[in-house]
Amino acid sequence: MSQTTSNEMWGGRFASGPDAIMEEINASIDYDKRLYEEDIAGSKAHAAMLADRGILSAGDRDAIIGGLETIRVEIAEGRFAFSRQREDIHMNIEARLAELIGPAAGRLHTARSRNDQVALDFRLHVKSALEGFEAGLTAFIEALLDKAEAHADTVMPGFTHLQVAQPVTYGHHALAYVEMAGRDLSRCRDALSRMDECPLGAAALAGTGFPIDRHQTAEALGFREPTRNSLDTVSDRDFALEFLSFAAICATHLSRLAEEIVIWSTPQFGFVKLSDAFSTGSSIMPQKKNPDAAELVRAKPGRINGALISLLTVMKGLPLSYSKDMQEDKEQVFDAIDSLNLALAAATGMVRDMTIVTDRMKAAAGHGFSTATDLADWLVREAGLPFREAHHVTGRAVARAEEKGVGLADLTLDEMKALHPAITDGVYSVLTVEASVASRTSFGGTAPDNVRASAKAWREKLAKTG
Repeated sequence: MSQTTSNEMWGGRFASGPDAIMEEINASIDYDKRLYEEDIAGSKAHAAMLADRGILSAGDRDAIIGGLETIRVEIAEGRFAFSRQREDIHMNIEARLAELIGPAAGRLHTARSRNDQVALDFRLHVKSALEGFEAGLTAFIEALLDKAEAHADTVMPGFTHLQVAQPVTYGHHALAYVEMAGRDLSRCRDALSRMDECPLGAAALAGTGFPIDRHQTAEALGFREPTRNSLDTVSDRDFALEFLSFAAICATHLSRLAEEIVIWSTPQFGFVKLSDAFSTGSSIMPQKKNPDAAELVRAKPGRINGALISLLTVMKGLPLSYSKDMQEDKEQVFDAIDSLNLALAAATGMVRDMTIVTDRMKAAAGHGFSTATDLADWLVREAGLPFREAHHVTGRAVARAEEKGVGLADLTLDEMKALHPAITDGVYSVLTVEASVASRTSFGGTAPDNVRASAKAWREKLAKTG
């Protein structure tokens, strides 16, 4: 490569172009070519508006739009020759347009700058990605709801500190992830609403003196309205930061689910089974079935969190308006889009695919004296003890059962009465895991009827807002 190359874009200002190092650091075409659909759509809308406002002739408009469509097909079919010397997707497309239609191509850039052009392209791309995640999250929630309804009565241990705490139902557990995904869906929609403003027409930083119609281009490109301040428009990457914030939280939720799938699929737990579709074998141990899909979903937040911190760091000290630092905004966002898309698809697939081993869950639900709180509640409700005293009596019951190597329900009535004389044989009605979960009827509790009602409410909510 020559150390000095001609630079068409900067025209007469520079006698020669940047050397090889400058070209290497300055070029973004290797990754921003991903924005070609958005760039072409923006240019078509801009050309149509310029013609409607009498700034561009109808003939030039038609030539430009026709040429842009030819370029779109060339890129889609892999026939477009991208040039790093032309830096970015905008100049690559403009140069090819000039080859196709001649001088009319140079009129396309009237009343706009690469600053508002890239802000438009990038915003359109992130907006489209969020619309895809809106659909993906809805499918994920529906998969979880299917499992919740099918297992509204399936008893399993609930954990705190990964120690058995109280019995819950698997349906209730699945609905916990529905709530997380529901918040993700809400954040996704909020972000979409805030970024639904069109940057095109802000030009370099101050607007333009040409009589453009920004509302026309905003409508043509599917935005609610144009942005309201030209300085902020070309400076703003909040939409990308907000996407990355949403992505980081969503990926964290998916990672927590993946962690449980990894743990639950071990022989020691045996709560779930994944099919071969989401598992791999070992190159040396023929008996192994590894939950690799879940492990990779668990790893994705590392990339996405890094992308968020990276862009926050790029943006934190920039003065208004545009700085070249902002070219470092895309690669990590593109990677986060791809990573979250894959993680969400894999998580949805695993939820639909996995078999719930109900007998293992039920057996584990009774371990660790999981109905101890039910005993304490019974002492408060039936024997009139203050809760702190009931807690103390229950603790003694647990110690006695542990000493004998049995469960609470296996203690005799005489042994129970020795702990407190107010205990009757009615206590045994609350010491089964089924009775425990059935009693948790408070709003948001694990009772099977609650699970079914909550799942129904979520389906209605999705139908209303989908």
